[in-house]
Amino acid sequence: MALAAAGIAPAAPPHPAPAEMAWIPPGEYTPLNAPPAGPATIQLPGFFLDLRPVTNGEFLAFVKARPKWRRSEIAPLFAEPGYLGDWAGDLALGPRAPAGSPVVRVSWYAARAYAAWRGRRLPTIAEWERAAAAGITVADGKSDPAYRAAALAWYSEPMPAPLPPAGSGRANFYGVHDLLTLVWEWTEDFSSANLGQGVTCGGAKDVRDFSNYPAFMRAAFRSSLRASYVVPNLGFRCALSASK
Repeated sequence: MALAAAGIAPAAPPHPAPAEMAWIPPGEYTPLNAPPAGPATIQLPGFFLDLRPVTNGEFLAFVKARPKWRRSEIAPLFAEPGYLGDWAGDLALGPRAPAGSPVVRVSWYAARAYAAWRGRRLPTIAEWERAAAAGITVADGKSDPAYRAAALAWYSEPMPAPLPPAGSGRANFYGVHDLLTLVWEWTEDFSSANLGQGVTCGGAKDVRDFSNYPAFMRAAFRSSLRASYVVPNLGFRCALSASK
């Protein structure tokens, strides 16, 4: 096993991973900047994470079961105009939204409602970033030369239309696909995503890792969002606590 070869003893999950989910073992998350007080790293318990983003087909099943989240029924408080705008209709996907591609133009409220309907939740920023920090063959992507290069390459390319199938990207060390190379993703606590007082236009005195430019881009993107926003390349995936 790769973790054993790297000298790391991963904590086993308390039960087998649910279908289409991967186990992310306990570990540390290091925020981009140092907090005013408190530990430099956050100790995270293990959790389960979807192998890929939620698809149009899966979200269609949700709105069929929960009519108030359909395009014509959703309250303006919960989504701005353009919600599910790639779909052909309330219950019709159409050519711009293939069933197997990630659902996008979906608000945070709707993403949370879908996750709850599935008995799951959205991942926290710390959980998402911990999973995304893994390389292809090692748990720490910093030692994987292709790790950040792939993320930066994706950020520099135009979004294809329609989007490729969810899960079509190469899996990372934990078996999770598409964290850095398909769509942006909602997190439960996205509204807390600011870089703090130590990071300003003139400097970043408390930042620990200046080389992790993709993480700065994600933090900046999250801090620009509101819960009702619907964005052409913003989707989500679900998480599950280990105790569930």
